[in-house]
Amino acid sequence: MPVRCAWAETDPLLRTYHDEEWGRPERDSRALWEKLILDGFQAGLSWITILRKREAFRAAFEGFDPERVAAYGEHDVARLLADPGIIRSRAKIEATVGNARAYLAMQEAGEDFSAFVWGMAGNRPVVGDWGSWKEIPTKSPLSEEMSKALKARGFKFAGPVIVYAWLQAVGVIDDHTRDCFRHAAEAV
Repeated sequence: MPVRCAWAETDPLLRTYHDEEWGRPERDSRALWEKLILDGFQAGLSWITILRKREAFRAAFEGFDPERVAAYGEHDVARLLADPGIIRSRAKIEATVGNARAYLAMQEAGEDFSAFVWGMAGNRPVVGDWGSWKEIPTKSPLSEEMSKALKARGFKFAGPVIVYAWLQAVGVIDDHTRDCFRHAAEAV
């Protein structure tokens, strides 16, 4: 049985997420945006809560299609607030609509979301060197810089702590602990 990051040992869904997804470099712009939105919804909650609701989120937000979400109005917000399958936070729902608009504005300005994200990281994963999960910070200079850049483009729920968790999830930052079988697996 492989050794993995300690946080992933508490639930079978977390193990699968850790082994197959967390920390793997994601370079698809739409997928990066979706994961940023999910990390925004996670603020104040545990990640397992979001994982358990992820398919409901995808259904509620029409596959996280930025063009569809950007067109949402008050009727859609009311629909989402009534959906028990997702986190029903008006602020987070409205931020998602605004973030879809910000994402599309970047596209319209010729700024590819993936190139923006990865460019800020030097176009390769930043590999941490942690002996235990407790050593890993909640933010970094990169997450602070990216948070500022996202906010300047109109993104909400994109503070440095949320951005750090997102960068870990999408493999921009590889914070698998040294003893984990996934540590530095995608470093090239």
